[in-house]
Amino acid sequence: MNRECGQCGETLSIDTFYTDKITTAQLGILLADGWRHFGTHFFRYNLGIYEDEIRRVLPLRIRLCDFKFSKSQRRVLRRNSDLNIRIQPIEITEETHDLFDRHKLRFKRGVPNTIYDFLSPDPANEPTKVLEVSVRRDDGLLAASFFDVGKTSVSSIYGIFDPTEQARSLGIFTMLKEIEYALETGKEYYYPGYAYEGESFYDYKKRFSALEQFDWNGNWISMQK
Repeated sequence: MNRECGQCGETLSIDTFYTDKITTAQLGILLADGWRHFGTHFFRYNLGIYEDEIRRVLPLRIRLCDFKFSKSQRRVLRRNSDLNIRIQPIEITEETHDLFDRHKLRFKRGVPNTIYDFLSPDPANEPTKVLEVSVRRDDGLLAASFFDVGKTSVSSIYGIFDPTEQARSLGIFTMLKEIEYALETGKEYYYPGYAYEGESFYDYKKRFSALEQFDWNGNWISMQK
């Protein structure tokens, strides 16, 4: 769908489709063209509403051959070195649902209903290969994140964490673990998702080196800090 936005003067473009099966190669093509997905719902849109303003949407990716961990990111890794980390096929358990319910208390608007707002009913297999970063301490699950594994890329889908452990920066920590996995498995790109032009809640995604943004004309351009 294409429609001119009266407020900003740009043409609103929204594309969407549903599929329960996609190859790793097809996933890479879609990601490189600005697509995202939650479960079997694939979508891309160039304009969105944030804080009652129409904002340009910025699909982001990291060019991994040029990526370097910052000092603050290395501190996050050290701060959580006491935790147990596993990367495995997704297994949604009662503990996952409980963590999700605690995590969503952070939000005042756009509060998700269930973890399946972001994952398919068979999340380890549909629509493509999806893995989970599981972060545990002796007293249970502290954080989890879910990511696609494409032929040449890794794409973050969603992350949850215990809001009482905010000092650990667990949302950033699971992203860093996804990046480590992408580096160790020889991927070219890591896709952290969408952000907005201007300041927003999603600016944490802009604080990585070797970051690029999609220009909605088929090109990826470097984001200068």
